[in-house]
Amino acid sequence: KTHTAFGYATQVCILDEKGRVERVVAAHDVGRVVNPTLCEGQIEGSVHMGLGYALTEEFPTDPETGFPTNTTLRSLGILRAKDVPEIEVQLVEVPQPRSPYGIKGVGEIGLVPTAGAVAGALYAHDGIRRTRLPMTDAPAATASVPKSRR
Repeated sequence: KTHTAFGYATQVCILDEKGRVERVVAAHDVGRVVNPTLCEGQIEGSVHMGLGYALTEEFPTDPETGFPTNTTLRSLGILRAKDVPEIEVQLVEVPQPRSPYGIKGVGEIGLVPTAGAVAGALYAHDGIRRTRLPMTDAPAATASVPKSRR
């Protein structure tokens, strides 16, 4: 065995009538919740990061030098806190019997379902299958993409 505990996560992205992200519901199996505030914060941060990954973040480089062409967080499409929609976290407790206090990992798994949830919601909204990230052509991205990159 390479790991002693596995968690599960699912997310649902809810769009408004214009196709922008209104809310994300994130349900995560975290084993036993030891610190609810910290656990919810970890998942909220993961969703924030996942939304940027799905919709706005790019790291372009100069093909000749390999150096980044954008060097500010804003020009890279990093979402500002004010651009992040409501995130509803649902902590699911299924304690792991062979781990300390029944805990499971909650770090990286928080990021995994976000892009898929966004892509699925966008497909349901406009019927377009987006197969590349970031999905900057989506209405959900335009609220957060710097004008210079639209």
